[in-house]
Amino acid sequence: MKRLIILTLLAVPFFASCSDDDNCPTTDNGGNSTDLVTPDLDIRLASTQDLMTGILEAYPCKDGSSTYFGNYIQNKLTPFPGYYKLQDGVIYGKTNRLVTLPVGIYNMIYWGTAKPERPIYNDPAVRDPQIIVGGDLSQQYFTLYKTAGDTLYNPTFDLVYAVNSVDIGVEDLSASLKRVVSGLQVIVKNADDSKISPTISNVQIHIGSIAEKLNLYTAEPVNQTCTVEFPLTLSADSTQMSNASVMLFPSGPNPLFTMIINLKNGDVKTFRQTLASPLKANNHLTLTLTLGDIFSTPGSGPFTVEDWQEEHETIDVPPLNR
Repeated sequence: MKRLIILTLLAVPFFASCSDDDNCPTTDNGGNSTDLVTPDLDIRLASTQDLMTGILEAYPCKDGSSTYFGNYIQNKLTPFPGYYKLQDGVIYGKTNRLVTLPVGIYNMIYWGTAKPERPIYNDPAVRDPQIIVGGDLSQQYFTLYKTAGDTLYNPTFDLVYAVNSVDIGVEDLSASLKRVVSGLQVIVKNADDSKISPTISNVQIHIGSIAEKLNLYTAEPVNQTCTVEFPLTLSADSTQMSNASVMLFPSGPNPLFTMIINLKNGDVKTFRQTLASPLKANNHLTLTLTLGDIFSTPGSGPFTVEDWQEEHETIDVPPLNR
């Protein structure tokens, strides 16, 4: 499983942190002697209340604020957040970055990628925030990653998030994580379920009005002006083209859907339609489009939307002229 975050900081060596309830003598930022505690976890998904399976990172902030406190590794305060691989709420595999802190109350921010409930796009990307001890996490963001064309963006990870207060030394790390991205699957097929025309070389999908970034502290979307690109793949029996679900930052109102069909003879067919509803966090839309005879004459031919799952919207598509 891919990691959610690769911090843009110098790497640190492998360290062994204190085990739960061990006392590790150190000093706090004021030079006072204190003890470190590595708390247990109780992390669940808000949608099901199941214990989390996936990758989790935890960012300790000062009590009641978005000021990043940092995390202790080998008794030294570092900018690296806690990092966990979880299987049904239990840590598995070797990890050297558990949350380890002096006793006290912290404002804890959680970000994770949960085990997907359905097949998802296998090449997501995101630009990571800049994390420093004492920095203001309300000014940091997870940002879309541009494709090679530099005007379009990649889909992102299936991100979940929570923030709450925790009394280290008294309480476990406990949170109910909410999904903060929207899912989208596009299916293209013929009305009679026959094989897709072999004249098609490839199909690309563009979705507009997608947020450029999510705030690290609040998970709020910012700048809903970006366009995300992803391809469709032909099924083994050639009866449809589709994508594993892509994850998108939430969109603004009426995002523009564009389907670009590249033919083997070099022609390009393009269909554009604004969606009636925004792509919201924790919503998944499956959009099925039925192709008409768009290849009989250059630049013409209709196709229609067969149905929408969840949004239940119908679109009448005029003949394509390019």
